[in-house]
Amino acid sequence: MNLARWLAPALLALAAAVGAAARPGGVPDADAPALVVLGDSLSAGYGIRVEEGWVALLARRLAEQGYGYRVVNASVSGETSVGGLERLGHVLDRHHPVVLVVELGANDGLRGLPLAQLRDNLAAIVRRARGAGARVLLLGTRLPDNYGPQYSAQFRATFAEVARAEHVPLVPSFIDSVLTDERNFQADRLHPVAAVQGQLLDAIWPALRPLLAPPERR
Repeated sequence: MNLARWLAPALLALAAAVGAAARPGGVPDADAPALVVLGDSLSAGYGIRVEEGWVALLARRLAEQGYGYRVVNASVSGETSVGGLERLGHVLDRHHPVVLVVELGANDGLRGLPLAQLRDNLAAIVRRARGAGARVLLLGTRLPDNYGPQYSAQFRATFAEVARAEHVPLVPSFIDSVLTDERNFQADRLHPVAAVQGQLLDAIWPALRPLLAPPERR
């Protein structure tokens, strides 16, 4: 049994509550437009408290700066691009996002899955989300050095290929800013620690901000 897939609906509900709690006063606003993050463990907050992850920090920043968004973290640890594509219909139907941040592909690369499959899945996610009215931001990442320079380079190029073909903004590798110090990672050397989650958000923010409606006047 795929436990992560079985738990996905419950995780989505919990994540929505966490995102809403970051709004001023901690009062959920079910009518606010949704910004959804569809990702894997890098966005789900693996190994840290949910409220310490970059998605929760994003919800806090949006609230503090007057952006009227309901942030939903639809990320599941261990997710691949095919799993994200399979879950996308449920996410779109439930949350109707106006902005979708796609952070998938790391697990495809770590498992050595065909890069053509990753490309096709990401492109399908982008197209389906845009067809539902969402503006899409694609987040790329990189693989550990032991995967070899050729596969690693082709892996990174896949995100650029999708972004170029589908005309969506791309953050080529949002973890690059924390790679210089191994202390920025947990013992598995794959997942950033809580202390650098703000750096991850700062790497994403310049590409995300143009997709947002202007902040609400106060």
